[in-house]
Amino acid sequence: MKKKSNRHSFQANGLRRRPAHCFPAGIVFLLVAVAAMAQSGTPPGDARQSAIALEQQGRNADAEAAWRLYLKSHPSSSEAYAHLGLLEARQEHYQDAIPFYRKALALGSTLPGLQMNLGLALFKAGQPRQALAEFTPLLKRAPAGSPERQRLTILAGMCHYGLGEYAQAVPFLKQATADDWRNLSLLMALAHSCLWTKQLQCVLDTDRQILTVNPDSAEADMLAGEALDEMKDSKGAIAQFRAAVKADPHLPDVHFGLGYLLWVDSQYQDAMPEFKAELENDPNHAQALTYLADSQMKLNQLEHAGPLLEKAEQVDPRIELTHLDLATLEDGAGRKDDALNELLTDEKLAPNDVDVHWRLGRIYRSMGRKEEATVEMNKAKSITQAADTALVNKMSSGAKTEQPPAPEPAKPSDSAK
Repeated sequence: MKKKSNRHSFQANGLRRRPAHCFPAGIVFLLVAVAAMAQSGTPPGDARQSAIALEQQGRNADAEAAWRLYLKSHPSSSEAYAHLGLLEARQEHYQDAIPFYRKALALGSTLPGLQMNLGLALFKAGQPRQALAEFTPLLKRAPAGSPERQRLTILAGMCHYGLGEYAQAVPFLKQATADDWRNLSLLMALAHSCLWTKQLQCVLDTDRQILTVNPDSAEADMLAGEALDEMKDSKGAIAQFRAAVKADPHLPDVHFGLGYLLWVDSQYQDAMPEFKAELENDPNHAQALTYLADSQMKLNQLEHAGPLLEKAEQVDPRIELTHLDLATLEDGAGRKDDALNELLTDEKLAPNDVDVHWRLGRIYRSMGRKEEATVEMNKAKSITQAADTALVNKMSSGAKTEQPPAPEPAKPSDSAK
């Protein structure tokens, strides 16, 4: 698929926003049971027995009070700290559970499951980096093929995923999905990780797995469409997005994604209904507003474009095309100062966009500001030359690597020695 410019891509337009500490729905990790912690070698006492009994009855607040009472006479009891951590975790107070688990470990506890519980609390508290530090040594020690190793593989993969370390996440998620090939949440995380690291065949392979489990997965069709778009297969990408629209017409971004692909392919008339459909699902979808307006402008339907662009600018002022199109409309209406302001805003958003500098040069020239026009035109020329030089260097480098190796020097004959 031919691209209009570097700014027009799924990543540039935020169609697939990368999650920040966000994990796919459906992945639920239960805290490891610590019933074995009851045997710590500490002489049993009334407070301890009471605490254990209250825990077993699910009376968490009373159990916590009993363990705190027990600590007054046994301040070095790692068992008590471990149970206090467990009680906080049971109530989903993961941040409060962490210091109790750390204290238990600092006291030299070897109670089973304690380090796993600490890692899980960190994971649940949104601290994947610290959680990974706990899971990694456990993963190294876990027996191959054991349930513990499978659980830790998932957790390690999801920690990397939550940190945005998609390349590191892929091998863990591949192993996790091999162990549990019907887990849609893991498959989706793997597909996203492969997409964001440009492992496009991996996206397509994972997409087939997802559709085996759920043939009506619209998101899987979208992911496959994005992968095909990256592979320059515009027809295949459009077909996948049409399948996604059919599977779930209310999925966020599904109509925008199809409309965007049609827009890139200059099919503006077909793209417009898709942008409108996205706006029916989300009236404040800034990109749909912008690209609908741009399509109208390209079809000379200027009367409706202005209000759409103004709304898009209010919703999200960071979209470059919004300002570029507003500048076009302002300039056409003779409001050159307003057009200039839009282009200057666009220049801040895209300082290396040749088109922006070229248009700034033209508008400065039309306003009689010749020196500023020359500066902008020179910037445009410089960026173009730099891009051309980079391309030539890349092609030259490729040509050199493709040349056959030089023959080795002939070895001297015996008579020449």
